[in-house]
Order: sequence, then C-alpha cells, then structure tokens
Amino acid sequence: MADGISITFGPLGSVGRGDVVLFVGDDLALAPAVAQAIGGGVADLVARAAASERFKGKSLSALALPAPAGLDADRLVVIGLGSEKDRAKIDWTALGGYTASKVAGRSAHAALILAGLDVSAENAADFALGARLRHYSFDRYKTKKKPEGDDAKGTSLTLMVADVSAAEAAAQASEAVADGVVLARELINEPPNVLFPEEFARRAEALTDLGVEVEVLGPGKLEALGMGALLAVAQGSAREARVVVMRWNGADDASDAPIAFIGKGVCFDSGGVSIKSAGGMEDMKGDMGGAACVVGTMHALARRKARVNVVGAIGIVENMPDGNAMRPSDIVTSMSGQTIEIINTDAEGRLVLADVLWHIQSAYKPKFMIDLATLTGAIIVALGQDIAGLFSNDDALSAKITAAGEATGEAVWRMPLIPAYDKAIDSKFADMKNSGGRHGGAATAASFLKRYVNDVPWAHLDIAGVAMSSSPSEINRSWGAGWGVRLLDRLVRDNYEA
Repeated sequence: MADGISITFGPLGSVGRGDVVLFVGDDLALAPAVAQAIGGGVADLVARAAASERFKGKSLSALALPAPAGLDADRLVVIGLGSEKDRAKIDWTALGGYTASKVAGRSAHAALILAGLDVSAENAADFALGARLRHYSFDRYKTKKKPEGDDAKGTSLTLMVADVSAAEAAAQASEAVADGVVLARELINEPPNVLFPEEFARRAEALTDLGVEVEVLGPGKLEALGMGALLAVAQGSAREARVVVMRWNGADDASDAPIAFIGKGVCFDSGGVSIKSAGGMEDMKGDMGGAACVVGTMHALARRKARVNVVGAIGIVENMPDGNAMRPSDIVTSMSGQTIEIINTDAEGRLVLADVLWHIQSAYKPKFMIDLATLTGAIIVALGQDIAGLFSNDDALSAKITAAGEATGEAVWRMPLIPAYDKAIDSKFADMKNSGGRHGGAATAASFLKRYVNDVPWAHLDIAGVAMSSSPSEINRSWGAGWGVRLLDRLVRDNYEA
C-alpha cells in the first residue's frame, strides 16, 4: 500500500550511479568498511565538504554533494547522527523518514553500517518503516498540480546492511505495520462523500483476504441487539449505520480469550441539531480516526500473522441534522439497558462506543478492551496535538500502553478518572446524560464510557489531537497520521503473542 517507494536490502559494496547515503556522528567518522567499499577517498571528501559547509554532523542534519569527485555516484548525501549521547538513542524510524526525505524521487544506496554502532536487523527494519511512512501522500483527487519534493514518486532505496537475510526477515513485519498505517491514513483522508458507513464497512470486509473473519451488522441486526444509543446518532442521516466486527485468530489455542480493540467511526460529524460552527467543520471527516486505527491494526496483525486472538470492532455512523435527528432532551436506551438523556447531540461518539463496548464485552469475553476515539476537543486543550489522552480502570494495562507509546513515539499521557467526574454525568431524568458540561470534558466523557465496560480491564484513548490535522513529523506529512496502529501493534508484540 505504501506506493511509490521501493526498499530493498543488500550487502555493503561499491555502488554506481544514483545517490550514496552515509551516516556520521559529530566526529564525522565513517566506518572503515564503508570508506573502503565506497572508495574514492570518501572519508577525506566528507571531511573537506563538511569544513567548507560548516556541517557538524548534528542529529538529523544533512550535507549533499552533487557529482562527488572520484565517485560514480550522482550525489553523496551525508546525514548526521549527533553526539555520542544522541547515537546511543537513535530513533531509527525517524532516521529512516528523514533519509527518505533527502532522496525522494531518486535512486539511492544507504550504508547502514555505522562507525562505533551495532545496527541490528530490527534497527534496519524500523529504518525501512520510517522511509515508507515518510513517502506516503494522499493526492488521488488532484487532477493537475501534483506534489513535489518529499512527496515525489519513484523513489528506490537500497539499504546496505551487515546481515541481509536477517534484515529482510525483520522487515516483513515492519512492512505489515507500514501497510496498516497507510490503510488507516487512507481511510482518514478520504472525503465523506466517498467514505460513508456502507463504504467503510466494505473496505473493512477486504480484510477477509488476509484471513480475518469479518461480520457486518446492518440496521436490522443493530436494532435487534438493542443498540439504541448508536442508532440514535445515525437517525438524522440518509446513510445507514453499520457495526463491523473483525476477528483474527492467530493464537495456537483457538479458545484463548481475545484482546479487543474498539474504534469510533463517525464518518462525518456535523454536530447534529447542536450543530458545529462552520469554521473547521470540514475536519470532521476525520471523526472516524479511531475506527481507521482499528482497521489498520487488524490489517497489520493479520498480515504479519500475529500469534494472538484479536477482536476489532468499529461503530460507523454519520451525525447529521435532518428532521428525524435526535434532539437535546431526548432519552435513548442503550444496549446495556441503561438510559441516556441527550444534552448535546455533538457528544455523539460516546453513544456509538457505549453500545459497541457493551456488545464486545458481552459477546466475546475479552481479556481487556481498548477503545480509540476522536472524542473531545477538551483533550486537545489539555494535551495539544502531539500526545493522546489515556484513561483506564487498570494500572497494569495502562503501563503497557504507555510503554508501547514510548517505544513507538506515539505518546500517551494518563488522565484521571475520579468519582466526581462520574457524578457529573448523572441525569435528573435518566440513568445518565451524555455530557457533563465544559469543565473536565475529556474526563467526563471517559467516565461515561466506563459505565459500559463492567469489570473488564479497559483503556480509552482520546485521540482527537493526534489522529487528524496531525503535527508534521519525520515519518508523516499527511493530514491523517494513522496514529495508533504502531502503538497497538507494539503492545501486542511485546506483551500478548505466544
């Protein structure tokens, strides 16, 4: 899926035309094997050019030498790794993304044999993952002006490593993750007239090609199950709701209880009767970022044949304000039997998740559940657009999610759940209301969801700030980041595979 870039692995050796990419620290030293293989007095060439251009080898800095004397290469690209302290904690994924940006649209050989550093097969695979993700762009609806520079097509990158077969084996898993992230980005970036609930469900069904069992629940089945909260959100739209349940059974023991990922999939959120302001409403095509992450994660796990049983579930709706739309003061009955007073029709995602969470914990008895949702603007106020909010009823699960976030750079910050937040959603007329007001909005929304998980270990990731209108990074220049796929894959890989 990561189109337009070809990445292969090969042994260190002499290269012909194209770009040659070398990596140096602040001492500008090349590994002797690299200097010997490239030839042409490359070490002296780098030293002289660095002095001329005042290149200091700082982390993620670059020096490009066109038509380098004594080499057949078109360009010599030198990338800095920083000080010895920097080199001890290299983010290989970010380094791969940065490198890809310097050779976009070209043919390049990058020597991943570094002076004083042991580059593992996993490091090389992470480098390749970053390069693939940096190269992604979403331009299918452009008919004239196409992106240039970092988004150029036709990049060919050969990574020269010490152990080619080990790197290729490690890269198979990273390619699966890259495809999962790209799938999530594609879903988030699509316009809502293309990706509406029925189409989203159809795209999720494509996972059957990878061995995923997919069940699509239409309005009749949802009504029979009693999903009154989810259906209340959908009733103002001409597009019917869907719930998609995806099952990957990769564990040796088919009876082993699954882990569960649940995603909010509001394909477009107008706010309903409590309509949003016009400014920025176009971003609400991304209100299905949680569902996109779940589908991308299921793709990644299935493609790399993860040794674990997983249930992925997404509730897919549109929130629109026609004459049949739910109204403030309506009371709806959720699948759990609990009643909900509608205070604000723009607090709709929690209604969708409530029914899906209840269905999954009841029907599949998972070890734990993690939901992901672009749930509140309040979390953006609290944490900005570089970190997701984590709410959980289980300290051990929370710690594992935090560790996976640190390992992948998809950071989370644990937020409080206290009785006062739960009390804020008590209603005078029903079991609860769907909004506790402006203060502590992310926490009261999480408290609402907590009422639908019973005693199952559970975590809620509020990804409103990180899933769409994403901050640019070395591995992402897309409006939709596909945030969460790498985190969940790492969580599974480090903790739950047999």
